[in-house]
Amino acid sequence: MDRAEIVHENFLTRVPARDFPPGNPPTPGLAPELAVALFRAQCLSRALDRESRAMQKAGQGYYTIGSSGHEGMAAVAAALHPTDPAFLHYRDAAFQVARSDQVQGQTITWDMLLSFACSSEDPISGGRHKVLGSHALTIPPQTSTIASHLPKAVGAAYSIGLARRHPPEHRHYDPDAIVMCSFGDASANHSTAQGAINTAGWTSVQSVPLPLLFVCEDNGIGISVKTPQGWIAASMRHRPGIKFFSADGLDLYDTYRVAQQAADYVRTRRKPAFLHLRTVRLYGHAGADVAASYLSKEEIETDEANDPLLHSARLLDQAGALLAEEAARLYDETCARVSRVAAEAVTRPRLKTASDVMASLIPPKRDCAPTNGPSAEDRAAVFGADMKAMETPQPLSKLLNLALTDLMLEHREIVLMGEDVGRKGGVYGVTQKLQARYGPDRVIDTLLDEQSILGNAIGMAGNGFVPIPEIQFLAYLHNAEDQLRGEAATLPFFSNGQFTNPMVVRIAGLGYQKGFGGHFHNDNSLAVLRDIPGLILACPSTGADAACMLRECVRLAREEQRLVVFVEPIALYPMRDLHAPGDGGWMTPYPAPDRRIALGEIGQHGDGQDLAIITYGNGHYLSRQAQARLEADGLRSRVIDLRWLAPLPVEAMLAAVRDCAHVLVVDECRFTGGQAEALMAHLHEAGIGSFARVTAADSFIATGPAYGATLPSADGIYHAAKTLTGGMA
Repeated sequence: MDRAEIVHENFLTRVPARDFPPGNPPTPGLAPELAVALFRAQCLSRALDRESRAMQKAGQGYYTIGSSGHEGMAAVAAALHPTDPAFLHYRDAAFQVARSDQVQGQTITWDMLLSFACSSEDPISGGRHKVLGSHALTIPPQTSTIASHLPKAVGAAYSIGLARRHPPEHRHYDPDAIVMCSFGDASANHSTAQGAINTAGWTSVQSVPLPLLFVCEDNGIGISVKTPQGWIAASMRHRPGIKFFSADGLDLYDTYRVAQQAADYVRTRRKPAFLHLRTVRLYGHAGADVAASYLSKEEIETDEANDPLLHSARLLDQAGALLAEEAARLYDETCARVSRVAAEAVTRPRLKTASDVMASLIPPKRDCAPTNGPSAEDRAAVFGADMKAMETPQPLSKLLNLALTDLMLEHREIVLMGEDVGRKGGVYGVTQKLQARYGPDRVIDTLLDEQSILGNAIGMAGNGFVPIPEIQFLAYLHNAEDQLRGEAATLPFFSNGQFTNPMVVRIAGLGYQKGFGGHFHNDNSLAVLRDIPGLILACPSTGADAACMLRECVRLAREEQRLVVFVEPIALYPMRDLHAPGDGGWMTPYPAPDRRIALGEIGQHGDGQDLAIITYGNGHYLSRQAQARLEADGLRSRVIDLRWLAPLPVEAMLAAVRDCAHVLVVDECRFTGGQAEALMAHLHEAGIGSFARVTAADSFIATGPAYGATLPSADGIYHAAKTLTGGMA
């Protein structure tokens, strides 16, 4: 028999008979009216679970991962303010239902059933996924998270304290708010969870305000793998900087009492806490999962006998708040009402076309207060002696530093963060002096954890800041890239544009560092970034372009709420010369602060029609060297610097090369998965007749004299061009 039906029948027969599971009597502190309201929320959550399963069986619902057994989270919701941001575990329907009672005008049953039915009228995701979330309830949507939402919860908590000291224009969270994030006991073992918890403690022991409540819902099992008895308490009880609380999530009264204590501690002390909540899991993990395939009948029946709704009915009856017969009737009426509403919800329209689905990939623009830029006096006071540097050509790293200084002066909501970005000024000096100019609140030296760096940025962006996190090397992104793919990029998509996390991620990357670091510090693959829907990928090559493009990236984040990644070619940071030692050909003056290079605007050097070289980053530098040799041979050429790699500026690129006899693509990324694959396809589809490519080999990069052996070279570009053009002169 269906275990969900067994649990249902158990409640209907045992409660009127007062056949309750044993447990402690109700503890003081929970008013009768609130206790009944929380029980109603628990019943509604259970009824929604049952209806979700019925909808899926009927082909009208498409994803089930239930909350049954975790209904104690209703009491946690009651212990918090409705304005406290909540990043929820996927089993927390009861939390959302209970919070809806705290905010007027909510139609929670209808809203959640629309989500189950994947209706385009679903108010949170617009039919894109069954998610918990609500803008009105301050619950950003989560999908089937493991623990990827914990780092951004840390960032959101940090942002609340920072916003008290430096209020951003678009601040969303109340100054006295605390952040709650919940997760399962199995998820607590994930490296992302461990990193976030460690970051919270690391921050707390330094007396930095971090009002964050972790809630671990411990049902003792992760899909089919059991959590060792006592593991969560043993591993979390003594974390430095984090106060530990424990409650029985089967006991509505105990959960409310302890959750209140934990929330009060976090709110008054502005320090993180960890609430360990005992729960059970009913019905198996999700969907078609059958718990009997890995649990004994006795284990399953033990959990079912500890159904939190049975415990709640017992406690309410003992407290005199709601008689057992009334509890059974309330439950039955709730199930019947949900079934009636579901019959209507499944008739509502659903998404049909690709354009419908993709409509929320790009977040909406927002109104920003106009900025006239800082005064000359303010700039002089901040820049000091660096004002003189603007008068002469400078290398890429210096111009990026000047651009960041200007941007932070103009936009007070910009916050930089990363490993070594503060006192040291970055590994390559790009952020030198910025912490001295703007203070440690806005230039944050983080711990060495890329997941936490990106998660902190996501959380801060949700509270109106414009974060500019730095990943020290491109190779270091890969242990944290899901923070961009699974969290930052998907948030507007799964919230129908209601929640966003605009930011500009700076990454020092690509190859050509002579004899330094091998593949850990020279990484020539951008495929994982180009593969993320909605992400903008920028890659400058000259200092002037870098300054102008960075300004556009900040504008895109600040005004258009976009997720932007700004890849800075490490090898070009110090580059001064182009053709010969001492020629200074790669340095440029600092462009005026109001100059930008718009998204999709390409660069072009030369106007020859024999050959067009399409490239970017280090490839631009090398192609310019090859171009001089080709011109000396009489081959007239032009070099096209793409600048923007996602989305590719296809129309501008094709317009720039269409009158050329031949096109050579120079891609410093690998033959497989590099930009050249897409560029070659676009050239073919546009009917370009003669084209070829030069790419890196499918290899990691070596340390030592062979640092460039697998990468394109100026000589290789020259010979490829001669071959493509037939040696024409």
